[in-house]
Amino acid sequence: MPTTTPTKTTTIPKPSPNAPYNRAYTVRGKTYHPMRSAIGYSERGIASWYGSESGNRTAMGARFNPQGLTAAHKTLPLPTKVRVTNLHNGRSVDVIVNDRGPFKRNRVIDLSHGAAKRIGLDKQGLAEVKVEYLGTLASNP
Repeated sequence: MPTTTPTKTTTIPKPSPNAPYNRAYTVRGKTYHPMRSAIGYSERGIASWYGSESGNRTAMGARFNPQGLTAAHKTLPLPTKVRVTNLHNGRSVDVIVNDRGPFKRNRVIDLSHGAAKRIGLDKQGLAEVKVEYLGTLASNP
């Protein structure tokens, strides 16, 4: 089993409904209205992963790290901690939603490459998942 080096932990601020990244926004002519609260949120759908955006800024302004444990969602308040479970193999990963997307049809969540690897999604690119709310305050490894 490979050894891992501890990573630096950054505290993510509590979501603010008034923050620019939690206001309604429009992409490709469609307007999205972020939730004011994610308490009780649970959804099944198709997940994908992204990684080529390395160095770009997330909706919250942080630099995107493809190997981090983060995700993008169209309407969850930012930041929100969720558990994503791959329904094909039962593996799950806890991630911080700190970005907006995916904007492809029929996709529920976009995972960073690091998170996708944890649940075996990195090889096939898409998988049916369950996304469950865990909290609004979190540490992001």
